Amino acid sequence: MLQVRLQKQYPPRRDSAGFTLDIGFTAAAGVTVLFGPSGAGKTLTLDSIAGFVRPEEGRILLDDQILFDAAARVCLPPRLRRCGYVFQNYALFPHMTMRRNLEFAASGSRNLERHRKINEMLERFHLTEVAGRRPHELSGGQKQRGSIARALLGGQRNGGARVLLLDEPARGLDVPLRRELYAVLRQVRGEFGVPLLLVTHDLEESFELGDEMLVLREGKIVQTGAPSKVLAQPANLDVARVLGLQNLLPVEIRALDPSRNSSRLRYHEFDLNGPYFPGRLIGDRVWIHAPPASLNAIPREGKPGANQVPASLTNVIEKPDGLLLQFNGDLAVHIPRAGFEPHRSVREWLIEFPPASLKIL
Repeated sequence: MLQVRLQKQYPPRRDSAGFTLDIGFTAAAGVTVLFGPSGAGKTLTLDSIAGFVRPEEGRILLDDQILFDAAARVCLPPRLRRCGYVFQNYALFPHMTMRRNLEFAASGSRNLERHRKINEMLERFHLTEVAGRRPHELSGGQKQRGSIARALLGGQRNGGARVLLLDEPARGLDVPLRRELYAVLRQVRGEFGVPLLLVTHDLEESFELGDEMLVLREGKIVQTGAPSKVLAQPANLDVARVLGLQNLLPVEIRALDPSRNSSRLRYHEFDLNGPYFPGRLIGDRVWIHAPPASLNAIPREGKPGANQVPASLTNVIEKPDGLLLQFNGDLAVHIPRAGFEPHRSVREWLIEFPPASLKIL
């Protein structure tokens, strides 16, 4: 179990704004995703846990061992923290073979034990056949697997890594290598039983690997939970924007009827029928999220009907599973290719909002 509470401040300077990281969380065995835009404090969090950065305030515990305590003036050096760190650039020693890289990480063990552990890691991560190669002779996937194996071997003098810190490990990998990496991380999650802290700004990666998700914005955690729950119900507009959600609509609640599970919303000059929103009052101004895949796009031939809003098509984006139609007003609809081809020349459309598609933030 990893317990983190820390504050780290960078005062404003000439040509640079100030920044404050002020967060607290716990991470159990499994994958905890640190999600957020660049500059949110994700890598700074990993560096503080690893001991590369010293916070001004806070406390960091790993399996009841104090790694950092500002009040007690405890700050263990990185080599004693048993934190395996996988860097964006792999950080393998270029003059060493893969085997020598792993030997360096396991240098605290006795010779026979070290030899056994290294062979075990080489076999487990499918690196036995390239153990004699240097990093420049390896593929991206092999270097990534080697970096993870080395991180897990770190601190062997004290029993090996007790937490694995991964800073955007899939960055720059193509789709096959990315899938290979995900399989390796799932293997690590299942076999080693240690917390994995994964930094990413890729939402799909969060869903692929994450057990828990911490959404960071401007140095603070703004929402936590399982990735599916966070995406289904963002805590507020800021979180929705960090997640990159589309179709965020400012509306006013004009009517509420709990007996019919219905509401009426005013969006610009249009009325939209929606579900009943418990805890809300008539006259409240709120933000609504409508997922692109839940909407319908219809070529405009007349006046808008119920729950329809006119919009002009501005862009068409190819997706693996269809097309994303982008309209003025920051609206978007995901549709099958076959449904769009007969209307490719149409520019004026009606966007239909099924009541069940409207979710309040």
